[in-house]
Amino acid sequence: MSRIGKMPVQLADQAKIEIKDNVITVSGPKGTLQQQLVPEVSVDIADGQITVTRADDTKRSRAMHGLYRMLVSNMVDGVTKGFTRKLLISGVGFRAEMKSDFLALTLGYSHQIYFKAPEEVTIACPDPTTIEISGIDKALVGQVAAKIRSFRKPEPYRGKGIKFSDEVVRRKEGKTAGKK
Repeated sequence: MSRIGKMPVQLADQAKIEIKDNVITVSGPKGTLQQQLVPEVSVDIADGQITVTRADDTKRSRAMHGLYRMLVSNMVDGVTKGFTRKLLISGVGFRAEMKSDFLALTLGYSHQIYFKAPEEVTIACPDPTTIEISGIDKALVGQVAAKIRSFRKPEPYRGKGIKFSDEVVRRKEGKTAGKK
C-alpha cells in the first residue's frame, strides 16, 4: 500500500470540491483548479476528508495512487493558501525589475531579458536581487521559477546567477599554479 496514497487529505473550510465525469474541481477563495483523473484511481469525499483509492494492485495503479493523492492535496492547499517560490540573484550588476507586466532581467549578457509570466502566476520584485513567484497551481509556479532560473544558473566558482532561496550552491576551488 502506498504510504502517501493511503493518507486522507483534510478538506479546508473554504474549499469546495466537485467530481464530475472523471474531472475533479477544487474551488476556494484564491481560485479554481481542475484535474483529469486516470481510470486507475477514484476519489471519495466523506466528512471533511478526501480519500484516493486505487482500482487494482498493478504497478501503474500503485504509482498513480500516490501521485493523485498529492495532486489533490496540492489543489486544496493552492486554492486556500497559495504557493510562493523565491529566487535570489547574485552577481555584480545582476538585477531584476518589473516593467509593466514583464520581468526585466539584467544578467551580464549584452541585452536585457524580458519574461512575461502566465496569467495564473504573479511575479514581484521586492528588491533588485529578489524575485517572488506566487500562484495557486504548485506545478506552474515551480515551472515558471525554473524557467527564470534557467536564464543564468548559479555557477560553482563565484556563485553568480539566479538560485532558489533554499538552494545550496556547492562552491569549487579555482585553478592553482602547478609546479613543473
